[in-house]
Amino acid sequence: MCLFAEAPVCCSSRYGLALLSCYAFFVVYSLRVNLSVAMVEMLNNTQKSSTNHSGSLCPAHNSPERPKHNQTASMYDWDSETQGWILGAFFYGYILTQIPGGYLASRCGPKWLLGLGVLGTVLFTLLTPLAANLGANYLFAVRVFEGIGEGVTYPAMYTMWAAWAPPLERSRLFSISYIGGQLGTVIALPLSGEICFYLDWTYVFYIFGAIGLFWFILWSFLAFDSPNTHPRISEEERIYINASLKDELAVSTNNIPWRAIVTSRPLWAIVVAHFSFNWSFYTLLTLLPTYMNDILGFSIQQNGMLSALPYLGCSIVAVLAGQFADYLRETCLYSTIRVRKAFTIVGMLFPALFLVATGYTGCNYILAITFLTLSSSLGGVASSGFNINHLDIAPSYAGILLSITNTFATIPGMVGPVIGRGLTRHNTLEEWQSVFYIAAAINVLGALVYTLFGEGKVQPWAIRTSSSHGK
Repeated sequence: MCLFAEAPVCCSSRYGLALLSCYAFFVVYSLRVNLSVAMVEMLNNTQKSSTNHSGSLCPAHNSPERPKHNQTASMYDWDSETQGWILGAFFYGYILTQIPGGYLASRCGPKWLLGLGVLGTVLFTLLTPLAANLGANYLFAVRVFEGIGEGVTYPAMYTMWAAWAPPLERSRLFSISYIGGQLGTVIALPLSGEICFYLDWTYVFYIFGAIGLFWFILWSFLAFDSPNTHPRISEEERIYINASLKDELAVSTNNIPWRAIVTSRPLWAIVVAHFSFNWSFYTLLTLLPTYMNDILGFSIQQNGMLSALPYLGCSIVAVLAGQFADYLRETCLYSTIRVRKAFTIVGMLFPALFLVATGYTGCNYILAITFLTLSSSLGGVASSGFNINHLDIAPSYAGILLSITNTFATIPGMVGPVIGRGLTRHNTLEEWQSVFYIAAAINVLGALVYTLFGEGKVQPWAIRTSSSHGK
């Protein structure tokens, strides 16, 4: 039962922020994944047929003849190992700004940190075609710089939600934000394929870069660090948010209890779950277009559309899961930790099962796409599980906690594409089965650890007291 009179949802500032942050994650994920599709078109190391895709293990699928005017962009002779390094380069920069991002967001405010971080990623995205022409090393460096800019986004956003999200609305608000990343993937994958088909791969980076610039303009004028600094928020909503958070937020963040944070067992449970979930997530995010092309035989136009289906399902499930999670908590049927653990188990074990099953579908592309879609869709349930647990155990330090867990969770993005491409040098079904098995096993391990050690209450070192906020 809610202890405070709820402020209306319609036209509220907190839900306006949710929509802006949704757009933000749309931008950062579209900039993150567009290379996965463009990479298929950037290569000339295979003999392409008139149907616009290289020879594949399974029979090729018919596709419309592509316009002739679009075959003007440069193509490159990069082997599978080089491709893996380029696809993983983003995460080498991304990992560098996780912990600094959480610290700076708590000290300097999250608005401009997030805004300028995304702007930097946008500017380097616009430089991608130039870097590719200069060589693979230059492209690797540009992707690293993109990651550096984007690395502050999640820590900054978590810090912002710690000041904006009433406890019983966290799952809903977070799921609206989270869906932006899924929508960015859902739209960027097929749109990148269409851009490559009708124009050329360079326009993928120019168009999405322009979309990012427009977001930055909106963010600059419409986003604010907290309800107390927002000039247009209603007094009713300001009082409601502040009252709901008054017993959860620490007095200040000048003296961060680092020792208590890094020795917190619930935090490390989230770390393991986050790492495990991201292994399968980044494996699909970076390698799914390659699997669609090299194994299932889909053209660049079909590739983007079909690669987006798993993330469309995930975005829908994530929003529904957020609503259901808050319903379970608000009606007092289940405690926070029971909800978080149940949603984590469903969002990690079932995706693992369908991921393994995908490896045994052979050339039955309908079954393969169905299983991949079910795997990613059910993964959306975890958005209301471990993925939001930082705000449950330490609202005042949610950005810092997220920066710690996301640092470890970035490692799969760094090594996953390299290992995945290393294991699939010959593009056989058995090689791809190994990729899926590894991802599924790591998923199961993460769900088990979180179930055993996760917690749902604010930790003692994060609770507001009159004398100190850390122990």
